[in-house]
Amino acid sequence: MHSLSHLFLNPGDRRFWAGFTALGVLFLLLVPALNLLLPADSALHVPNYMVTLIGKYLCYAILAMAMNLVWGYCGVLSLGHGAFFALGGYAIGMYMMRSIGARGVYGNADLPDFMVFLNWKELPWYWLGFDHFWFAALMVMAIPGALAFVFGWLAFRSRINGVYLSIVTQAMTYALMLAFFRNEMGFGGNNGLTDFKDILGFDLSQDATKMGLYLLTTLVLGATFLLVRFVTASKLGRVMMAVRDAESRVRFLGYSVTGVKLFAFTLSAVLAGIAGALYVPQVGIINPSEFSPANSIEIAIWVAVGGRGTLLGPVLGAFAVNGAKTWLTGAAPELWLFALGALFILVTLALPKGLVGLWAGLRARVTEKSND
Repeated sequence: MHSLSHLFLNPGDRRFWAGFTALGVLFLLLVPALNLLLPADSALHVPNYMVTLIGKYLCYAILAMAMNLVWGYCGVLSLGHGAFFALGGYAIGMYMMRSIGARGVYGNADLPDFMVFLNWKELPWYWLGFDHFWFAALMVMAIPGALAFVFGWLAFRSRINGVYLSIVTQAMTYALMLAFFRNEMGFGGNNGLTDFKDILGFDLSQDATKMGLYLLTTLVLGATFLLVRFVTASKLGRVMMAVRDAESRVRFLGYSVTGVKLFAFTLSAVLAGIAGALYVPQVGIINPSEFSPANSIEIAIWVAVGGRGTLLGPVLGAFAVNGAKTWLTGAAPELWLFALGALFILVTLALPKGLVGLWAGLRARVTEKSND
């Protein structure tokens, strides 16, 4: 009850709710209105491809918030969150592949096209159930969550911390990438899963479906924002931050550090899986490259750029870095990796609190001058 009253009634949170409402109006009302109500030749018109692009950035923002929950608030730097994101994407991709049925290139109602091409005779047992959306939706959360729980339990009970944990999580996602690249795994090999037709009967090529996915992603981002805020404002959230700042003292006081880390790591993985499931229908493909360790490193950069340990920072970082990536890979693709590395060094040395910290510092200076 205390957490709920702090979340909804604390008068010091007015700026938070004002910002949350402003972002809701921007993404939930303004973007759709500029897309649907203005003519295509208007300077303010948001074209359909831009709606899809923003929808992809919103998925990245959910993923960044998931990463921030375990790293920013609990001090566990995971470099394997790309794996949880990809597993959620594969789970929903399997459902959409099963939904194609006889409409595939080979007209086989029982097997996806890539299995027919590779001379598979029957559907693997681990594909069973994915012709039902409810089962796929459950697996979107259960598979990343179960992997994170088992992996985290083994790692945290062994007190693997710091850079060693980061290396182990990176090894996990690299191993999964190598496994999913193999045709024998039954997930499409290096081509992955693609050529989706619809989801829940809605044609993915239709603009209305794309807008529906965009709006759903916006709502899920809002729900994620509130969930993370609720968790971090609770007693458990305070213990998480204590583990981040002084783990040995928290253990000395009798708290289960393993349990706290395991909760944050598992919940974070579930949120990453949901982000992956929203991402795949909008981009139209999921392949093993999503498991790339470089992707997980980028996620950490989004959080660092925006502001680790803040609510808004991961969202700002995801939009800022990916917006720059979209522009620079089109203008000078060979420079992107150099720019990303330079950005990370700049943030680490000059902006340790990210964009949110920079804004807070500037606002504090203005307030001081006005008081003088």
